[in-house]
Amino acid sequence: MKLRSSFQARIACVLILLLSVVIGAVYFSVKAATGSAVQTQAYEQLAVGSRVFERLLDVRGRRLGDGVQLLAADFGFRDAVASGDSPTIHSVLINHGKRIGASDMVLLDMQGRVLASTLSDAPDGSVFRFDQALRDARRARQTMLIVPIQGKPHLLVEAPVLAPLPIARVVMGFSMDEQFAAELRSLTNLEVSFLTVDRQQPGVLVTTQPAAMEESIVSLMLESVQRRGIQLAEHQDQRFFSQTLVLASGSDENDHQVIALLQSPLDAAMQVFLPLDERILLIALVALVGSLIGALLLARSVSQPVRALAQAAERIGQGDYQTPLVLRRSDELGLLATAFNSMQSGIAERQQQLAHNALHDVLTGLPNRALAMERLGSAIAAERPMALIYLGVDNLRSINEAGGPVLVDLTLQHVGQHLQQAVRPGDSVAHLIAGEFLLLLENLGSDEAVALADQLQQALLKPRRIGGQDVALDCRQGIAAFPADGQSAEQLLDRAAIAMKDAAQMPGRLQVYEHGRDLAHRRQVSLIRDLRHAAGNGELLLHYQPKLDLRQGRVRQAEALLRWQHPQLGMVSPAEFIVLAERTGSIQSLTNWVIGEGMRQLAEWNSRGLHMQLSLNISAQDLLGADLVERVKALLQTCRVPAEQLIFEITESAVMLEPERALKVLHRLRECGISLSVDDFGTGYSSLAHLKRLPVQELKIDQSFVRDLDETSEDAVIVRSTIEMSHNLGLKVVAEGVEYEHSLRLLERWHCDTAQGYLISRPLTAEAFEAWVALPLTARTEWVH
Repeated sequence: MKLRSSFQARIACVLILLLSVVIGAVYFSVKAATGSAVQTQAYEQLAVGSRVFERLLDVRGRRLGDGVQLLAADFGFRDAVASGDSPTIHSVLINHGKRIGASDMVLLDMQGRVLASTLSDAPDGSVFRFDQALRDARRARQTMLIVPIQGKPHLLVEAPVLAPLPIARVVMGFSMDEQFAAELRSLTNLEVSFLTVDRQQPGVLVTTQPAAMEESIVSLMLESVQRRGIQLAEHQDQRFFSQTLVLASGSDENDHQVIALLQSPLDAAMQVFLPLDERILLIALVALVGSLIGALLLARSVSQPVRALAQAAERIGQGDYQTPLVLRRSDELGLLATAFNSMQSGIAERQQQLAHNALHDVLTGLPNRALAMERLGSAIAAERPMALIYLGVDNLRSINEAGGPVLVDLTLQHVGQHLQQAVRPGDSVAHLIAGEFLLLLENLGSDEAVALADQLQQALLKPRRIGGQDVALDCRQGIAAFPADGQSAEQLLDRAAIAMKDAAQMPGRLQVYEHGRDLAHRRQVSLIRDLRHAAGNGELLLHYQPKLDLRQGRVRQAEALLRWQHPQLGMVSPAEFIVLAERTGSIQSLTNWVIGEGMRQLAEWNSRGLHMQLSLNISAQDLLGADLVERVKALLQTCRVPAEQLIFEITESAVMLEPERALKVLHRLRECGISLSVDDFGTGYSSLAHLKRLPVQELKIDQSFVRDLDETSEDAVIVRSTIEMSHNLGLKVVAEGVEYEHSLRLLERWHCDTAQGYLISRPLTAEAFEAWVALPLTARTEWVH
């Protein structure tokens, strides 16, 4: 026995050793040849890409040159420049720049001062920083100039405005930004980066490389400015052939520089040859297995048939029922081998049936959740990209009511068959539970899965004949992908389910998982649960933002703003929990607390001689509630606060849910003496027709129109017109969102009644508000900020 074992081992070892040497030599020779070919190809690609880059810059520069020459020759523009018509000049510059895709438009006088500009760092009247560089380029007969502006490289061209002598110069340019870099990458298949160095300070890096590589790319560009030619660089364990081009340099070497970096990835090119490596390894494995089989065959004449029977019995004991016992003998051992094979086949058949039932759905015959999770886990372990489509049939209840459980079963079988026909070979369709199916799409991402899901949605929406009845399916689908959306099977399935739930709110009933939605979902559940007890636990508080009377220069009003100090999550934004309160019906309890707390604070201030009007926000559900007016009346009597000190702010959209019912409540509140204000005017369906019906005394212009208010902006026209219209209707006007001094001055000039915003004061606690009001006017801003 020992001799036979040694003989078989010797044969197997010699064959495997010889084959390993041959395959190893072939493998490493092919590896060296492919590596050399890839480096040569990448080197040539970088050289060609450099020429394409220079050609693209030249084409873009010529296009801009043609555009600036055309603008400079335009009669209307020359006339506007000659007459100093600033609005026309600005309009022409902006429109012409949009028409030819220029981001920079500047009009200079002959001394280099800015007459009009679309650049924020080139204000009118200032000397254009690159005036001398433009003059030098013109003397050197250069048609374009590349300079750093706002930390990014910009390509500039200029042309004189003649009337008939030169009276001005038009400068036009575009930013060499991420879009330009991406365009160059699509043309050359190279990674592109731009960096400006202005006064020895690096600007913003524009690159097509991932953000994790930015720091090393900046270092490489700064170090390689003085070197020329192509060099090998490494970032984040990835190798690149790199070439640095200095596109522009000021007269002083430290004044400014514009640097371009072109990189050809070596590792990405090597990926093309991975299938060849895998085939060679597969050939090696097959050869090794073949050599082992050959060794066993050579030693077969000295091996005992009983060993084969013993091995067969051992395999069956370990659960291997697929490998037959091959023993070509006609004696008793041959009969025993036949009996072994028959027994093994029977066990395998029963085992296969049990395994199939354990991993497949009985109704549809599709894989069940367990098998789907196993296949998904295998794909994740092998790091194969995988997209999941979680499909849910929402109208099974109506189908059950129409045709009973039999129709439901037929419908689910029909859906399963349709899904199987829609996917590719190698993809999987599983029936999870009830009307929920899961599609596992091999080597696909979210974008491809969206296309397939849309096709499925369109097909399933069409009515079909099932069980003698016409059935139309109402489905929603959620999509998640590996590795982008999760690293485990359970996590991916949960996130696909979350996306499917979110799809119920989407017009196409289709949603791709949004990162953070599972955390956001758990956070929402926690907030909804805790919001019901927030008032009782003393977690709610009011902050008060002063409202300045612009006519008298005094603070006579404030707005009460709700805040929630969550014990675990800290300060929760009202924009987050107010929406949840409205969705879950908790908003009325919050409003009750706000009204009660606001009146209590007014009573406390009144007792100390501080008399204020307080604005409180009222939601749509509050207006439609049955007892709002009664609760307010009771609180007025309990707190002994005059109704004239209260202003209820409402949005017009809240009124329009049920206009007649809401108007009755508003009229009753007004009869109590409470003032009413239209909040967020200009953002909804506000119109004169609606305003005439509302018993309001005040209108609040939304902060989106006020925050960046400028006399020449479109917002200025809207705000000024709104103030005049409101005054003509007998309404007072409040402008919220005032953050700048010049905005406040404009509102004063246009006779706005009240201003509110961070320029006046941030929202304050009750104690801080009282202290702030007591301060002299000159000390308030410094004290708050």
